[in-house]
Amino acid sequence: MSIDRFAAAEAALKAGQFDEGVEMIEGELNRDPAASLQLYRNFTTMLVRRQRYDQAADWTGKAVQRFPKDIDLWNLRGVALRRLRRFPEALDALNKAGKLDPKNRSVLNNKGNVYNDMRNPAAVETFTKLVRVTPNDADLQRSLGRAYWFAGEYDKAEMRLSLAAKLRPTLVDAWLDLIGLITETKSQEEAEPVLERAVAANPIDIRLIEARAVGIRRTGATRDAEQFLLDQLKKHPNEASLHFQLGSNIADYDRVRANAAFERAIELDPKDVRYRVSLAESLGRSRHGDEAANLERAYRILVEILDQMPMTAPNLKIAYELMVRVAAFDDMEKLGSFSEVGRTWAEAGRHTALFAHLARVKTLEDRRELVEQHLIWGRKVEAVVKRRPIEHRGPRRPNGKIRVGFMSSDLRTHPVAYFALPLFQHYDRNRFEIYCYSYYQGEEDATQKQITEWVDGFRWVKDIDDRGAAQMIADDQLDMLIELGGSTHMNKLPVMGYKPAPLSASWVGYPHSAGLKEIDYLILDPYMTPEKPGLMIEKPLELPKGWYALGERAFREEPQADPVAPVERNGYVTFGTANNPYKYGKEVVGAWAKIVAGTPNSRFMFVRPEGGTPTFCANIRKVFAEEGVSPGRVIFEAVRGRHLPFYNQMDISLDAFPQTGGTTTCESLWMGVPVVAKVGDAVFERLSYSVLMNVGLGDLIARSTQEYIQIAMKLGADHAQIAELRRGMRARLKASPLADTKQFAADYFAMIEKAVKAA
Repeated sequence: MSIDRFAAAEAALKAGQFDEGVEMIEGELNRDPAASLQLYRNFTTMLVRRQRYDQAADWTGKAVQRFPKDIDLWNLRGVALRRLRRFPEALDALNKAGKLDPKNRSVLNNKGNVYNDMRNPAAVETFTKLVRVTPNDADLQRSLGRAYWFAGEYDKAEMRLSLAAKLRPTLVDAWLDLIGLITETKSQEEAEPVLERAVAANPIDIRLIEARAVGIRRTGATRDAEQFLLDQLKKHPNEASLHFQLGSNIADYDRVRANAAFERAIELDPKDVRYRVSLAESLGRSRHGDEAANLERAYRILVEILDQMPMTAPNLKIAYELMVRVAAFDDMEKLGSFSEVGRTWAEAGRHTALFAHLARVKTLEDRRELVEQHLIWGRKVEAVVKRRPIEHRGPRRPNGKIRVGFMSSDLRTHPVAYFALPLFQHYDRNRFEIYCYSYYQGEEDATQKQITEWVDGFRWVKDIDDRGAAQMIADDQLDMLIELGGSTHMNKLPVMGYKPAPLSASWVGYPHSAGLKEIDYLILDPYMTPEKPGLMIEKPLELPKGWYALGERAFREEPQADPVAPVERNGYVTFGTANNPYKYGKEVVGAWAKIVAGTPNSRFMFVRPEGGTPTFCANIRKVFAEEGVSPGRVIFEAVRGRHLPFYNQMDISLDAFPQTGGTTTCESLWMGVPVVAKVGDAVFERLSYSVLMNVGLGDLIARSTQEYIQIAMKLGADHAQIAELRRGMRARLKASPLADTKQFAADYFAMIEKAVKAA
């Protein structure tokens, strides 16, 4: 293909006929691979400039075989592979280019960029060499500043980034890096003057407006950030990025408007994959309207953009969560190994993602690796805390009482609150003072109002950052702080890293070690404490009987459990689950399918909102079909929040594993449905074990998957036992330690008192 024909193809590209132009060139090159070196260079340069990195990597791979000593082709290959985040291959290509010309500045710069992307300290040496030759190059000073930042040398990073912004005040990327560095290592307040100078130098740059909104949001002032963005949108109504920021800011408390903002961003800039990723995430979390339709659309968007979205930690989390919810088991496996996925999240500070990772463990090594992933996250929090610790006042005036704090944004109509209610209702006010801390973004409900009336202090602050929350708690001068929420939605687990109370513990909200060495205890019971070493970080603080008690508000008489078992009406057994899909994978669903296949004419019922999603239903039915179970024997009831009556259609509840049910197990038993469970090594594998042992149903607990299947099939064949268990189950619970809320509260506070006095 001649240079003239290449020029004609490029002219087509400039006219907007990009695909046609690329196809023209690729067609000619495939027919005539002996094209000139210059043509290969021009073509791959064009692909890189237009961000066609897959094609650029493919063609440079072919080109370097024909021209192995051409530095430009190796350099272009390195750039394309870097953009694809194929870092080892990118370094290999750039090293080969470097051997051809060790002093080539473009190659060294690209190599340094790869090192920076990898957070490899070698970037410092690489960019230092380049800066020595051209110290007034603002881009190189910025790159060196980033290298120092990633290496943890923050003062040097700040100096270099400041110099880059001084050398070229219009280099907005340098300003943004400088603002981000100061925010991370110092405070948002100290970053504000830098942002002001950046805006003064670049008054109409939208990225700096975005930075201002993000900065306000980081202080916890989400409503102020919203108003700022609304004001800016009046001036810039067609800026897609501002609509995107608005959606990101308000998603926690106004999902409908957030979705509309993401939709508008996509409408204005359909090529920016970030907007579609965010819409997919938000739709997956939308509970308004048709939840199943929202989820199905979210997954369809994900499938469309999966090859385009960079698999950063946030994007990996979004992809993982959506795949889990539609039971796309095979696709989940392609996202990476257990270690790769977990460490990606941990190193990026994504603790919430690790919650969904619990159910993915398979071996003892996985379980210990999971502990290490939590520690990786914890070390990052500890580094932030060390840079800006909180202040502690002197000891408070003694009044003979132990002051205990409970921190959770779920102290409302939520399962966590249901289990905690007995503590707030029945504590001895002559010996204890109770303070609660919530950052819930919604409105007060009846449960939260009742807790507020019971306890000595209820601090409810919607707009506050982690450090501010920690300082608020420290000012209350507690003896012990107990967090109940883990890192789930709207909770602030990093607060515990500031050690706002002399003693601290985790309980009920997160069935695993949080990862912070500043948390002294993990509150458990005799059944939940791991038998094998190395599976938790904190010291166990054991309750004498159960992990929790069933508060009266949570387990009410209505709805009534039908005393007649479904098998007595139907003549066949109905197995089922109401567990969240994040708790089970293909192995568990396969075990359920084997149980149904081995129990003549039986059915399996999923009671989950995902059951209205076509993809979830198809994926589940596929696994059951592999065991010979026809589609009609798998039933889906798509409900959320009103699921208890459906237990009157279920004979046996099959628990998930390795992550077992907690609330779900208790609800099932309360509604008269026996639960078959499997116990494992780690805390999150022992919740149902604790419940069943406390109600005297230890014979329904398995130690292996095969035993689990056998127990379920044996019970499924004994219709009389199913009926007998149903009729006596609620009374069994009421007579168990799980229903004695006053004794539970007494045991709980006796445990706290002992720990405080021993400290």
